[in-house]
Order: sequence, then structure tokens, then C-alpha cells
Amino acid sequence: MKRLNGKTIALAGQRKSEELSKLVENLGGVALVRPAQGTVFLDDSNVEKEIHALVEGNFDWLIFTTGIGTDKLYQTAVSIGLGENFIKALEKAKIAARGYKTVNVLKKLGIKPDVRDDDGSTAGLVRELKAHRLTGCRVALQLHGDPAPLLMNLLDEQGAEYREILPYKHIPPKPEVMAQLVGEILRGEIDAVNFTSTPQARFLMAYAKEQGVEKELLEAFATNVMAVSVGKVTAQALREVGITRMVVPEEERMGSAIIALVRYYQDLEGNK
Repeated sequence: MKRLNGKTIALAGQRKSEELSKLVENLGGVALVRPAQGTVFLDDSNVEKEIHALVEGNFDWLIFTTGIGTDKLYQTAVSIGLGENFIKALEKAKIAARGYKTVNVLKKLGIKPDVRDDDGSTAGLVRELKAHRLTGCRVALQLHGDPAPLLMNLLDEQGAEYREILPYKHIPPKPEVMAQLVGEILRGEIDAVNFTSTPQARFLMAYAKEQGVEKELLEAFATNVMAVSVGKVTAQALREVGITRMVVPEEERMGSAIIALVRYYQDLEGNK
């Protein structure tokens, strides 16, 4: 049975878009790749400076917020001959980690976090960190291209001295792609939008605001268009920009999100 029954699903992420497109099509849907995010790594020389700071900084705490960023730091450390020093710096400090991908990268390095989030979100990590005294501590905060006001506020409130480590940052998507996606949503040509990371939600709504159609876009998501979130962190970002009606899989995987959407439509049909 073709369980997406010709429904049109916009894929807001670039990563694994080919595999997700095939999955949607195999389920009888139509996939449109509409990247609402661009990711770019900072130049390696900048990351190298951050590695030296991390290795030589005698930090009390190291806070890692993404698996890809943590891995980038380690791979760069290895490439400049500081791989072992990097791991020693991790072993010496207390480690806080957000998200299962980050925890998995650290596990491969033989590191178990002292603190981790309780639900996969930054807010969850902040809740757990509040049990620890950070006053006067030197903290290295690995960010994911976006600011992390919740973490920064906690560190400021507790009087910690922190350095932001930015192995990569997100750049805005192409305006023409955003115009296409917003137009398709407002014209009722899309049944669902699949979000795979937090910047996608922010970039989409920021573009809609610039174009003066934020209210109309939020109305579309509240009525005709289903938002699909890969997991809790992205779901929180969607809520923050005003999108509250969404499908979130129990297992935080891209394929699982599409299957959760199928179940949503099946339940909808069953209730008719």
C-alpha cells in the first residue's frame, strides 16, 4: 500500500536528501528538496587556533553541543598532531554533552560525560548543569553555528569564565529556494515540511517575516501543512518560531520522522 498517497513532502534539509526522497517516493509520496539551511565549516586555520586554546587552556569544564562539531575538533586536532593532547584535555576536565550524537562521538574517544541533557535539548542540558557549581570555572563551550543563549545565560549567572569554540557555523539558504518553499506552502501545494535541524525553522520564519507573510505561513502550519521534526531539539526550535502542530518520532532518526508522518496520516484516515 502506498501510504503517503501522493502527498507532497518538502525536505528542508540538504543532508541525506537523496535517501529521504527515495523513502518518500517508495511510500507513494512526492518529495521536493528545498534546503532551508546551508552549513559551512570555518577555515581550518581558525579551528586550529581553537584546538590550541582547548589543549592549552586548562579548562575546568568542556561543554559539547553537537556530534559533528565535536568530531570536527578531534579530526582537526589529529591533523595537526594534537590528537592525544586533545583527548588528555578532555580527560582532565569535566565534560557536559548535549544530544546522543555528541555522546557517541565522545564515547569513541573513550570519554564519558559527567553531565548530559535529560531530553536531548539545550534546555535539558541547562537543567542538569544547574546541579553543579560553575562559579569561577573556566569553561570551553562548543557551539553549533548558532548562539546558545540558555547556556550562556547560565554561565553568566554563575559567574563562569567561558570561551566559545565555533568549529562551524550555519549560513542562510539561497533566497530563491526560500521564496519557492514559502510560495508553495502558501499556495497549498505542500502537505508537509520535514525539518532535520534547528536553523531550518529559524531561517524559514525569518525569511517569511522579511517578506511580510509570517502570519500567513504560521496559519498554513496551524491548519493545512504538517511540520515534521527529526527530534526534540528541532521540535523546540519549531515551537520557538511559532510552529506548534507537528509530528515528532520517538526514535530521533530521519527515516523514523517520515514513518511517523505516515502513521499520522493513517490515524487521520482511520478516524474519518
